[in-house]
Amino acid sequence: MDHAVIAYVLYLAIAVPLTIWVGSTLSRNGRVFLVDVFDGNDELAEAVNKLLVVGFYLLNLGVVALYLRVGDDLSSARDVVEVVSVKLGVVLLMLGVVHLTNVYVFNRIRRRSRLDAMATPPVPPQAWTQPAQPWTPPPASA
Repeated sequence: MDHAVIAYVLYLAIAVPLTIWVGSTLSRNGRVFLVDVFDGNDELAEAVNKLLVVGFYLLNLGVVALYLRVGDDLSSARDVVEVVSVKLGVVLLMLGVVHLTNVYVFNRIRRRSRLDAMATPPVPPQAWTQPAQPWTPPPASA
């Protein structure tokens, strides 16, 4: 069997399940974070979680597919291992960048919603008072 085909099979056999595992782990554990970001709105958090997972899979599996091609001539098992490890390293780095970007964006949303919540008074005003008349000094006694 050609060494390039072996590299393709190894790369796909590792990269695709790894992407699916990371996506399902992020989906399962990120749901709690999203519920907090969206102030307890479970339906919105679940919908955003599903959309993020679909986007995650599309992006990462697309990169895996685009990065499949082996340009070098692979003449030994060592070459196969080196090519597969470089390709997997790039996929893992990209998975990490996508994850950290998502966490950063949602943390900013969460922080902003908390600041907005602190800006509103906890209790609506119950009455209004008229402003006092401006202070004038007493007349000087001579």
